[in-house]
Order: sequence, then structure tokens, then C-alpha cells
Amino acid sequence: MSETASKAFGAPDANRWKALVFIALAQLMVVLDATIVNIALPSAQQDLGISDGNRQWVVTAYALAFGGLLLFGGRVADLWGRKRAFVIGLVGFAAASALGGAATTGAMMFGARALQGVFGALLAPAALSLLAVMFTDARERAKAFGIYGAIAGGGGAVGFILGGVLTEYLDWRWTFFVNIPFAVLAAAGAYFVIREPEGGRNRSPLDIPGVILSTLGLVSLVYGFTRAESDGWGDSMTIGLFVASAVLLLAFVVTEARVKAPLLPLRVITDRNRGGVYLSLGLAIIAMFGTFLFLTYYLQVVKGYSPIQSGFAFLPMVAGMITGSTQIGTRLMTRVAPRLLMGPGFLVAAAGMFLLAQLEIGSSYASTVLPAMVLLGLGMGTAFMPAMSLATQGVQPRDAGVASAMVNTSQQVGGAIGTALLNTIAASATTSYIKDHIATAATGRQRQLVQLQGMVEGYTSAIWFAVGILVVAAALALTLVNAGRPGGGTAAAGEDAEDDAAVPVIAH
Repeated sequence: MSETASKAFGAPDANRWKALVFIALAQLMVVLDATIVNIALPSAQQDLGISDGNRQWVVTAYALAFGGLLLFGGRVADLWGRKRAFVIGLVGFAAASALGGAATTGAMMFGARALQGVFGALLAPAALSLLAVMFTDARERAKAFGIYGAIAGGGGAVGFILGGVLTEYLDWRWTFFVNIPFAVLAAAGAYFVIREPEGGRNRSPLDIPGVILSTLGLVSLVYGFTRAESDGWGDSMTIGLFVASAVLLLAFVVTEARVKAPLLPLRVITDRNRGGVYLSLGLAIIAMFGTFLFLTYYLQVVKGYSPIQSGFAFLPMVAGMITGSTQIGTRLMTRVAPRLLMGPGFLVAAAGMFLLAQLEIGSSYASTVLPAMVLLGLGMGTAFMPAMSLATQGVQPRDAGVASAMVNTSQQVGGAIGTALLNTIAASATTSYIKDHIATAATGRQRQLVQLQGMVEGYTSAIWFAVGILVVAAALALTLVNAGRPGGGTAAAGEDAEDDAAVPVIAH
């Protein structure tokens, strides 16, 4: 290990556990924001006079900015320093949230959401990379990433609860204003507590062609899936976006292989273990995001739950994620290889999805939804924790920001793909069912039942695809990820050996 790296990772930061509190708080805010606004959207749409055709931009504006700028945000964190990027990201996110809460027109709301995405793209990779460089002991790293993984996995479900409470008892604007105290507290704590290890910055000049190509490529990809959901896969604009994305991202890879100081050093993604994590995690998110949406609609539209009731219905999954991440994952991470947590974790989540695929109009929450939620939570929590840790393990300190950004990118793109792909499958199955059965419905009540049954048929058809996706994620994790347990070396000769610091420098 080089002298710089030794200095960077030699002595653990005395304030690292205090820092974890503020990093976790910031991560919770970003993850909550991804779902909390969905609950408030109908009320905000009515107040601001946003048309049905334009309402998607409340979600899409955030997703495009966040997903498109993540790699750039990770590189900026490596260049400026992660603490500075973290604090600036928090302050900017708070300001954008205030703007969203005070919005008086649809355009103002869309702009605020885009700004949230911009600062989120700076904040998210800075948070994860701070953990990567501050927690270097294998056991401490397991605990820190266990907490972070539980928040990353369960925070979205908590957003449904908080969104329902704020919208029903206060006002939709508070789903934005609630971010401000989170951000201010996390920024103040980070400013006074976090001391970034020395020697971890990457002061190489920015790769401008890489920034442009990656941002445009990722925006085209995310927007392509968003368009596919609303206008269909055969729409000329949708196809054009996918083609443009493929060309831009291919040009990005070619550029990164040739430039002296790349935005995304290819060594970060060509490492077998990190590549396996990015792929399997992205697939798992595809399965999860679509299911969140289907369950919300099933509980509210089919079962008649209120927003608050449906939010609380997700609590068992949150509890499962926390248990899987902080108890199972953390306790076993230093004893077994990561793939032996990730693979079985995804399979347990697939078992939960299998239960949800049996949903019917009259299904009981206690006998079907509840055990499925618990299995989903336990499986994802167990798999997420080692995945988050392994994705930033073994990178050079100066690459920690961009490696962290790749984790967030796989999640963000996976979420966009999951929402569009599974929604399209569900909509197609629903339309087909209703077309085949509506003629036999003689009364209004019977037609209503056909409509509801069609919705459930659509949800379960899409959930079967989610089961398959999770099985593939498990297979990829078990096949590609070959790292040994922290402190035990890697399974493949020639890979970077890992000592207790767990963050060696990769040779050029």
C-alpha cells in the first residue's frame, strides 16, 4: 500500500460513529424523497392546476437530473472533497425543497424537483464514499454499512407512511418542507464532526467530454423508460431515446478508455466483484420499485385502505429490512463471503414476491401480504448490506466518490426501468383481462368487479416477472461475486488481497 493510502486509512477517525448519524440522516432524507412525493402528488396536482399529461414531470424531472448527474456528482466529490460536496449538496437540497413547498405553478414545481435531483446527485455519492473512507476496520465497516443498507432499503417504504400522514393531516407542501430540518441538522453535524481522511482527493482535471456523454446518455436512458411507460415501447420517440442512449454510452466507454483523467475509470466497473454488485443490485431494484407501486395501488384501490393505512401496511417490510441488514447481514458479513449473503438474500426476497404473485381481490393482508412483506424485507436487507460495502471496497481513495456514484446509478436506473417495464406488463395484462371478460358482466357491480380483477391480474402478471428478475439477480451475485469474507482474502488469484482495512489501493 502506498504511503498516501496508508496515511489515509491508517488511523480510524475518532468521530466516525457520530459522523455516521449525520450521513445516515442525509441518506434517509434522499431515499424518503423518492416516495414521499408520490403520496402527495394527487393533492399537489389539484392545487397547482397541473394537467394529467404533465403530472409525470413531478417525478420525471427529479429522476432525470438525479440519474443523469450521478457520475458527475461522484467525480465532483472526489475533486472538491467529500465533506464539502456533502454539505453543499445538503444545503442545495434544502433550498430546492423550500422552493418546491412554496410552488405556485406547475413549472415552479418541476424546476424545484429538477434542482432537488441536481443536489441529490452531489449528495448521495458523497455520503456513501464518506462511509467507505471513514470505516476501514472490517467489523466496524460491517456495522456501518448495515445501518446504511437498512436506510437505503427501508427508507422508501417509510416515505409512504410519512407522506400519508403529512398529506392527510397537514398539507402536501409539508412533504417538501420536512426535508429542511433534516438537511440543516445533517449539514451542521457534518460540518463540525466529519474530518475527511487525507490523501483521498482526485485533483485531476474534469473529463468534460465524459461528463457530457454520460449525462446525456443516462438522461436519454431514464427518459426512454419514462416515455415507454406513458407512450408505449413502439413509440418513435421512445425508440429514438434508447438508440441515442446506446450510442452516447458506448461513446462514453470509448472516451473513458482513452482520456488521461477519465470521469469513470474503467477499473472501477471492470473489477469482477464490483461489476457483479452493480448488475445484481440494479436488477433487484427493478423488481422492488415496481412492486412498491403495485402494492400501494392494490391496498388503496382494491382493498380501500387510506394513504396512512397503506403506509403503515409497509412497516413489516421496513422491520424486515432493518433486521436483515443490521442483524443477519452485519453479524455474518465478517464470517462468510458476500455472495453467500447476497445470493440467498435475493432468493428470500423472490420467495416474498412469489407470495405476492398469488394475490386476489379477496386476499387477506395477514395471510398473504404480511408474510410476503417480511420475506421481502429480510431478503433485501440481508443482500443490500454486503452489496453496499463491496461496491466501494478495494477502490483507490481518489475513486471512492465515483464508485459510490455507480451504486446510486444502478439503483436510479434500475428504479426507472422497474417502474416502466413492470407497469407496462401490468397495464397490458389488465387491458387483456378486461377485454376478455367485460362482455359477460351484466350489471354495474359485475363490471366494477371485472375492472378490479383486471387490475389484480395485471399486478400479479408483473410480479411474476419480478420473481424471475430476483432469481437472475441471485444467480449473478453467486456467479460473479467471488470476494472472500473481509480479512479472508479473495477467491480469485490475482485479485486485490484484502486485509482488515478492507480498502487497499488497486494497482494501475
